[in-house]
Amino acid sequence: MTLSRRNFLKASALTGAALTLGAPRVHAAENDVLKVGLVGCGGRGRGAAVNTLNADPNTKLVAVADAFMARAQGAVEGLKTQFEDRIAVDDRIFEGLDAFKNVIDACDVVLLCETPGFRYRSLAYAVEKGKHIFCEKPVATDALGIRSVMESSAKAKEKGLTLVSGLCWRYDLNVKDVMERVCDGAIGEITSARLTYLTSKLWTRPRAEGDTEMMAQVRNWYNYAWLSGDFNIEQHVHTLDKGLWAMGNVPPATCYGLGGRMQRTEQPEYGDIYDSMAAVFEYPNGTTFYSYCRQQDGCWGENQAYFAGTKGFASILGRGRITDLDGKVVYEQTPVNSDMYTLEHIEMYKSIRGKIDTINNGDYMAKATMMGVMAREACYTGAKLKWEDALNSDKSYRPSSYDKDGTPWNTPDENGRLKIQVPGLGQVYHSVTR
Repeated sequence: MTLSRRNFLKASALTGAALTLGAPRVHAAENDVLKVGLVGCGGRGRGAAVNTLNADPNTKLVAVADAFMARAQGAVEGLKTQFEDRIAVDDRIFEGLDAFKNVIDACDVVLLCETPGFRYRSLAYAVEKGKHIFCEKPVATDALGIRSVMESSAKAKEKGLTLVSGLCWRYDLNVKDVMERVCDGAIGEITSARLTYLTSKLWTRPRAEGDTEMMAQVRNWYNYAWLSGDFNIEQHVHTLDKGLWAMGNVPPATCYGLGGRMQRTEQPEYGDIYDSMAAVFEYPNGTTFYSYCRQQDGCWGENQAYFAGTKGFASILGRGRITDLDGKVVYEQTPVNSDMYTLEHIEMYKSIRGKIDTINNGDYMAKATMMGVMAREACYTGAKLKWEDALNSDKSYRPSSYDKDGTPWNTPDENGRLKIQVPGLGQVYHSVTR
């Protein structure tokens, strides 16, 4: 018998409960002060530190690390203005691409907010050391990293460790309300979805004096595929995750797409990423997801997930709405206050302190990121890809080594040109001269 999406959800819930009940429990008492470490001190890392300290009063920040010392020191100074008596880092401010180990060794709970291309390494080390983890999205930038994350997530479950994902919409009260209705069959069996993240270009950072090529790319990490995954992974993963969520965390079977660079052209600081991608995800039962993401200035924008089903339609963000096939509104949400960034940390500490079943978000955070990797590679190559082939691929854009003198896979040629992915042609040098 074919397993429907709703029956799959029920089966998955029972399986998850069995795994949770069978796992060893690692809990902190209600009044235990938990030592928190922060890896990655950019805007999201600082924000996560604020969220975590607000979420649980019995926490202290005891160690931080970043690729650049100035950013690590700046984060500590900024956090002291808001949480002076709970910032106890002393001399535990670390710099470098392996500094995550120093932080993890010093804490009970680690916030992994570093550049995505490094995240699978710190996750594996944190699980090895038995630490509870908040892991920002995306969790990796290639299939090799995804497989590592899947292995780490399974080990975290065996150890009874809490693992919370930065895919924060899963914790938003309003989004959960509508998504749970969709998952419970309010629009019937899902037939298609339109998943959008259409916005403007994000930041670039210039090379600093003394930077090696490796550190210049790490400084400007968003604009290099080996570090950010490309924008459809780093940003659009939130919307892809909603599609995965609606399908009971079952990934698609195939994907094809198209994309390129139209505004990210002449300036070398734009690195090697695209600025537009469209992808089609197909399921064996015929369900089809249409994914559109763009980072271009001066264009119409939208961030939304629309679902069509055998009984009706749903839109998720803003004021969630469900209509029947004739367009009659059958449910329109009255939004409530919901700070999803803090809520995910509140739930994390409930899990760590044994107030709820142990949370492990590893399965969906890996699959959602893999959907982005699969779509990126389909757009880069022009090929139609199968999930199993994409997940088991050894294709990677990793550097020669993870240190300041490592050689990135994509370095400027003698004319300052970077290789750009061209569908059907492979890696072609761009015409920019630095």
